[in-house]
Amino acid sequence: MPAVPPPTPSAADSYRHRGQRRALVAELARKGIRDERVLGALALVPRHLFFEPAFESHAYHDKAFPIGEGQTISQPYTVACQTELLQVREGQRVLEVGTGSGYQCSVLLTLGAEVLSIEYNRVLFERTRQRLAQLGYGRAHLFCGDGSVGLPAHAPFDRILVTAAAPALPRPLLQQLTIGGVLVVPVGNEQVQRMVRVTRESADGFAREDFEEFRFVPLRGAAGWGE
Repeated sequence: MPAVPPPTPSAADSYRHRGQRRALVAELARKGIRDERVLGALALVPRHLFFEPAFESHAYHDKAFPIGEGQTISQPYTVACQTELLQVREGQRVLEVGTGSGYQCSVLLTLGAEVLSIEYNRVLFERTRQRLAQLGYGRAHLFCGDGSVGLPAHAPFDRILVTAAAPALPRPLLQQLTIGGVLVVPVGNEQVQRMVRVTRESADGFAREDFEEFRFVPLRGAAGWGE
């Protein structure tokens, strides 16, 4: 089970919501997610609180949903798959590239990680910073800037998770991994990508594994698709 339960006010997270999450987690397990810690984290994080109230009914369907600024809150299966591939453990330093709605960040926090998250879009950054603080996830370290080049001043990281599509493996992020560290990133064109996991085996040695195809919004920045 996750190490850090989410500090959600009970009035905002009803018995009905918790039941919807249990049903969603069961669906994700049927789709192939096996890591019980990941499933447990998704069972705890109140996804509906990352939606505007008018769209709350969409929160526990296994689909992505627009959040404005041309961005989406990722499909729960995608969040679960990336998190499972990341193999994050309690106390590890995790860089998340693409804060977005803050949902994935909250899942990582629930797993007990120390999360540094960087968002390219200033409007989303301000909105999500307020939301995470209101929901009690304010212990995340949030930054606004070009996540494709990481946070070199705060490196190295045990894990790096990229939640947008890169045209190639972002070299600056590879260099910010610890030895034994793991990067999970979708790589491909702007229509379809393949999920990739890279493990840093030595100062100059990296092992790459390719997994199933996904669709993400483009990674913006110097090591992404530019502006």
